[in-house]
Amino acid sequence: MCRDVWLQVASDETVWTSRYERGADLLIPLKSGEGRYVASEFELDKLEGEDQVVFRYRDNPNGSMRDIAGVCSANRRVIGLMPHPEHATDPLTGPSDDGLGVFYSALDAVLART
Repeated sequence: MCRDVWLQVASDETVWTSRYERGADLLIPLKSGEGRYVASEFELDKLEGEDQVVFRYRDNPNGSMRDIAGVCSANRRVIGLMPHPEHATDPLTGPSDDGLGVFYSALDAVLART
């Protein structure tokens, strides 16, 4: 599968999402064969309860449980996601520049530590 998908920012409290507002919509390329988010109901409830779901699909293209497109570590420094924000940094080469916020957020975190 290789297509552009709409994501919703589910958490703006990570190193990688601080430049976004919770609920913002992003157009990001998805490039995957068989991937989708799968976890037990217990683990899904835990992720939801600890605000570790970072992105959700607006129109779930791959059957990810609870429309999850990305999650973060407990310390909010690491995210894992299926879509590719690095391919949405310039409208000339991607569907939008919506992915730039991911990298600017990380840069803000690095600069804040120096």
